[in-house]
Amino acid sequence: MFKKSCYIYGPNDVQVPANINFGDFILDRMWQYRNKIALINGTTDERISYGELVQQAMNLAISLTRMGVKKGDAIGIFSENRQEYFAAVVGVACAGAVMTPFNSSYIKGELIHVMNISKPCYVICSPTVYKTHGSTLRALPFLKQIILFGEKTHSEVIMYNDLTLERNKKIKNVKYEEFQSVEVQGQVDTLFIVYSSGTTGLPKGVMLTHLNLITASSLRPSLDPKESNLTISPWYHVMGLMGTLCGLALGKTSVYIAKFEMDLYFKIIEKYKISQLTVVPPVLVAACKYQTKYDLSSVKVIYSGAAPLHKETIISIHEKFPNCRNVCQGYGATEVTLALMRFSYLEYNPQKIGSIGTVISNTIIKVVDIESRKPLGPNTPGEICAKGSMLMKGYVGRDRGDDFDDEGFYKTGDIGYYDEEGYFYILDRIKELIKYKGYQVPPAELEAVLLQHPSINDAAVIGLDDKLAGELPLAFVVIRPGQQLTEKEVQDFIAERLSNPKRLRGGVRFMSKIPKSASGKILRKELRIMVNTVKSHL
Repeated sequence: MFKKSCYIYGPNDVQVPANINFGDFILDRMWQYRNKIALINGTTDERISYGELVQQAMNLAISLTRMGVKKGDAIGIFSENRQEYFAAVVGVACAGAVMTPFNSSYIKGELIHVMNISKPCYVICSPTVYKTHGSTLRALPFLKQIILFGEKTHSEVIMYNDLTLERNKKIKNVKYEEFQSVEVQGQVDTLFIVYSSGTTGLPKGVMLTHLNLITASSLRPSLDPKESNLTISPWYHVMGLMGTLCGLALGKTSVYIAKFEMDLYFKIIEKYKISQLTVVPPVLVAACKYQTKYDLSSVKVIYSGAAPLHKETIISIHEKFPNCRNVCQGYGATEVTLALMRFSYLEYNPQKIGSIGTVISNTIIKVVDIESRKPLGPNTPGEICAKGSMLMKGYVGRDRGDDFDDEGFYKTGDIGYYDEEGYFYILDRIKELIKYKGYQVPPAELEAVLLQHPSINDAAVIGLDDKLAGELPLAFVVIRPGQQLTEKEVQDFIAERLSNPKRLRGGVRFMSKIPKSASGKILRKELRIMVNTVKSHL
């Protein structure tokens, strides 16, 4: 067999057991660090050690099995970030069940939609979520019972602590040496059902296998496992979920925040002398413009994902964090478990600022022409397609042929290219490209320029339907507090910096906040709904 030209191959250096339960894999890793702190709540300083996490996970797995949970049953976790979260994730895995995390900010209709995808028999939820959605959950015909985090008991639910803590005298601690997870076929058995972001439609259920998770947790680390890390990504999202699981597999101590606030974020960096940040681009953009009194000199490395991070923002980051030696980017999606390309904390190449890195281990990438589907060479934009052991099993209830080509490559829907050295760059989503008189205008490019304006806090661009031109670029802009800006000033700012087809002929709409997903992706479908309701400020 020969490698194909115009295909980019990652290193084939990760050998993992293909048929074991991810629960056994992660328990073995975490047990090595049992005397070390695993997670710290940055707001309350509440801590859980690796040993406590392992004990809770094993106890939960035994309890679930005794409750009748069988291999393949779905169990939901519906909570904000809190210390029991990952013990629950691992415990569900050890029981052979399918873990499905729900967005803690869902409203009733969104919740019912995703619940009907996975149909969990139990849902583990926080008191906050239960207060809001308890009645909706109890009305679901497939849900047997609710398991509740926290100390305060409720008669109509099962308390998580009664299933996991020996001190409650309802269970006995399982010994690590005597514990064995439920047997699975790691290559084919589903471990997680996570949900796509729903930026272009309703969320879909993404099935990830035990092998997907073991592979992701075995990759060369993108961040130094010996250094402290601060994460703000919600754990129901794949970036927060997988990023933290990979950290736990390496014995990392992670500080987390349940609810993000900029001042609190900087305060925690100073308090815990955080050296590594895992963050999404909108937070970095806002952080660079935020005036703070806190000492940020401990930050050495920043890892960004979930959306493009532009060159100008990276330059501003180095000014905000004076000792930051590297701003690493990665590129991935829910459908690929974690990442397809990335940089490591050990890498720094100022010539590659703006790149998302090189192809990860055990992965093959091709960039294809959107129309002909033929593979393209370096520096030629096309759709990124991927194949490898990180790729999802598929979507719940959907034929694989809709999303994979005849060679088994997943069609990401993202436009990008690679250079002669194999470094990749993302331009935009195929569905988000603005078609102006035959020209393809990437909204992300216009947004990056708008964010350079000193009076603009945030921005988003969509295409406005036009009978003659097809679509006209239309900008939504959030002005910084205390600043003033007119539509013409914004249009002129773009016209002076970008080519003619990229001018804001669709106008400028001013608003207080750009709608975004939990991972920081712009919800353009919501902006299109707003087009007829938000007026330009002239």
